[in-house]
Amino acid sequence: MTTTRTTRAPWQLLANTAAERTALARRQFFEEGVRPSGLVGEAVIQSWMRCNRAHENTRRAVVFDAVTPSRLHATLGRNRELLAAAQLDLHSMESALAGTDCRVLLTDAHGVIVHATQHDAAAQQPILRQTARVGINIAESVIGTSAPGIVAATGQACTVNGAEHYYDCLSTMQCAAAPIRDVHGHLAGVLDVTAESRRFGFDAASMVSLFATTIENRLLQAQSHDHLVLRFQASPSLFGTPLEGLAGIATDGTVAWMNTAGAGLIQPRHCDESGPGDVERLFGLDLRALLRLGRNNGPQPVRLTSGLSVWLQATWQGRDGIDFRHAAPLPAARIADAGRAIQGIEVAETAASTTTMKTTTTPANTPIIPATALPSEADTLCGHSRKLIEDALAAHGGNIAQAARQLKVSHGMLYRRLYRWSHTDCVVPDTNTSAG
Repeated sequence: MTTTRTTRAPWQLLANTAAERTALARRQFFEEGVRPSGLVGEAVIQSWMRCNRAHENTRRAVVFDAVTPSRLHATLGRNRELLAAAQLDLHSMESALAGTDCRVLLTDAHGVIVHATQHDAAAQQPILRQTARVGINIAESVIGTSAPGIVAATGQACTVNGAEHYYDCLSTMQCAAAPIRDVHGHLAGVLDVTAESRRFGFDAASMVSLFATTIENRLLQAQSHDHLVLRFQASPSLFGTPLEGLAGIATDGTVAWMNTAGAGLIQPRHCDESGPGDVERLFGLDLRALLRLGRNNGPQPVRLTSGLSVWLQATWQGRDGIDFRHAAPLPAARIADAGRAIQGIEVAETAASTTTMKTTTTPANTPIIPATALPSEADTLCGHSRKLIEDALAAHGGNIAQAARQLKVSHGMLYRRLYRWSHTDCVVPDTNTSAG
């Protein structure tokens, strides 16, 4: 090991530029079998090692083949949410880069391009003319070391310049890429900026990271069906920017996901990587308090359990536009045979609805009894049903999932009821919010 350092030291002193350091790194790695630590990034070295195990010849030509039409169709179908979340930011990014020769590429988690910038300078970019096409697979296993290939393999942002690419034919390329993750924490896609035959004239790594974060935030919110989405930061002026903290709260009161900015505002010891955290333990507010907070139109000051004061805004991302802000429980009461009662009421209400439909089709010469003269059976059933549901929610602290399990009814039935009541009741806004 000492011999290696002694042999390498004089060479490193002569490598003054990035190109010289990369050339020296390639000589050490590919010709001498020496690990070129300090000359190129560790992510590049690891990629070289993976590629070297599969393809020893770095001088071979790289063929940029498209995936099969059936695979491309399936890939685009699986990534509809990603493409929808990225649409605005891809347009903004391409507008910002319009005066450069850079291309914007978006790949899926496996390295297949699902969006590529079309550029007028394609004639002067022979490699990008072949590469920057929807359906081309630029995974590390296909084209060797590249920024999007490394991100797809490791999930970590990186930049690959010139001869840091594994294959010699790609030594004129410069690329910077960053990951985009979904609500499960899995890699959803890779955003990449690539230039050919020239170095970046700006901080490409920072730019791609900024836009990847914005796309990721949009995707997280789009995938947060039936989650209470929390926005929080030290200043409300940061809401809607890549710096805003975001978290998705499930109906059982656990934190389903949190973005990077949000995790940075929560004490590290409060973030348990072994599983989802409890919202009250992390934010100092239980689900009921957050639901009440969600009735306010703007962000409210809240003090986290760490003592840090932030501005927080809660929005429930219900399916089909359902608004759960009014699902805060009422005074608790014991529930006896609630499930059977609820199911019986559903059947009775369906029958009542059918009777009403038949009544509306009664011939014109048939006398119609005023509604006020009929016993309000449906109203009585509805009222009883509502009380059972409210009592179940109260008994479980507003947890819709647990209440549905106890009542032995579907989530959808409770959702429909809460949605109906939220549109028929006159709800008085709750002004009791936590202050920092």
